[in-house]
Amino acid sequence: MESQDKVLVCRECNKEFLFSAGEQAFYAEKGFQNEPTRCRNCRAVRKGPGGGAGSGDSGASRQLFSAVCSECGKETQVPFKPTAGKPVYCRECFPTAGKPVYCRECFQKRGTRGGGGGGGGGRRSPAYLD
Repeated sequence: MESQDKVLVCRECNKEFLFSAGEQAFYAEKGFQNEPTRCRNCRAVRKGPGGGAGSGDSGASRQLFSAVCSECGKETQVPFKPTAGKPVYCRECFPTAGKPVYCRECFQKRGTRGGGGGGGGGRRSPAYLD
């Protein structure tokens, strides 16, 4: 059955807007159960500047907080407010932060080289020191 254009009333501005057959097909394809309740302009205002999630605004307006890296002591900026007593890591230290470091002998005793038996499902093996 082919859809026909529908005229709906916006719940924000009470103006009529068109819910086209193409839009209805898109909603059906995406599995949306409900018709839109706001017109295009009111939806845009509701989403705010940048058009909402996934708008490609690349975080330009994201608030950054100053912190000191718990690993190297370097001053850094993080996109969250640091909590007292919890470690914060700079961009360089974050990838390895909190991962165990073993001497070569202990690393070999553990038998974790090659990821065998850890059950980690893709976790990297711990680093070792020479």
